[in-house]
Amino acid sequence: MLAVIQRVSEAKVEIDGQINAQINQGFLILVGIHQHDTEADSHYLANKISALRVFSDAEGKMNLDIKAIDGQIILVSQFTLHAQTKKGNRPSFIEAARPEQAIPLYHHLIDQLENKLGFPIQTGKFGADMQVSLVNDGPVTIIIDSQHPN
Repeated sequence: MLAVIQRVSEAKVEIDGQINAQINQGFLILVGIHQHDTEADSHYLANKISALRVFSDAEGKMNLDIKAIDGQIILVSQFTLHAQTKKGNRPSFIEAARPEQAIPLYHHLIDQLENKLGFPIQTGKFGADMQVSLVNDGPVTIIIDSQHPN
């Protein structure tokens, strides 16, 4: 699983002109599920995301996690994160998990995050045409790949 984690001061997801999710300070996370991903990958991401210390403390240092700042999360599934662009100019998405595999893993990640953090995770809608807007705070953007942990 790939996660693009953006520290935001505000973010929202609109579907068909209606606000589906909206937060103030926290994370907007785009997650791409690969065809080889399993529940272990969602556990790995949930552990990393819940403990990620990228919010400023009283001294202005990135030292606080999302729980410490009473932050919120919007999680959006984005299969295009697994685009293959090696050949030609049109991306291939063959590496992205099919919906029958991706949807349960997406929901498993949501459940894992909610259990670890103790607050509800807002989401986009799997497979929908969404308009995502955000104010990236910093900017701070972190990419975590469960298949290549560092």
